[in-house]
Amino acid sequence: MDHLPVDPARYGAFLVAMFVMALTPGPANLFAIATGMARGKGAALLGVLGMNSATLVWFACSALGLGALIVAFPKAFHVLALAGAAYLVWLGLKSLWSAIRNAESQASAAVRTSRSAFLDGFTVQIANPKILLFFSAVLPPFLDVERPLAPQLVMFACATIGMDLISMSSYGLSGAALSARMNEPGFRRAFALLVGVLLIAAAGLIVSRG
Repeated sequence: MDHLPVDPARYGAFLVAMFVMALTPGPANLFAIATGMARGKGAALLGVLGMNSATLVWFACSALGLGALIVAFPKAFHVLALAGAAYLVWLGLKSLWSAIRNAESQASAAVRTSRSAFLDGFTVQIANPKILLFFSAVLPPFLDVERPLAPQLVMFACATIGMDLISMSSYGLSGAALSARMNEPGFRRAFALLVGVLLIAAAGLIVSRG
């Protein structure tokens, strides 16, 4: 099987790990929900495209040597991951506080109406600490140094983008389905509480995996 772009056993294990990561509530999925609830289905899907475009940028950087940089300076990226986790905690606490105060704005991944959903999604994912964790800790062990790097990255990118598209779109469309209820103060408050808890939980996952 040396002629294959990736080792089948490694690729199978990667698919399992990626499936779990794609479904784990994090900034990207929460952003998809918030966009769907605030702007509807079309904006949610545009946001998903923006986020996955940012993921492609990360894969391109890996092909250009970012993966080696991460391996060479793991502590620096560990600090960045911790900083990202701290930022998530801050967002989570902000969302919880807004729920306690019964504020009007509830989503942790705030949807800024002054910019397009695509650009918002790109911004969320390009600075997403979960994606940093993916490229610094999750992806490298699945790369085979005995095989060409580029074909492997293409295969891993296809799996990552495919699963993220399904997961993020599902979150976003679910949020859009609930958009009619955003006029209910009690529902907005409950949503803010849920988002706050999920963001803090995501931060805990980043710290534990780091």
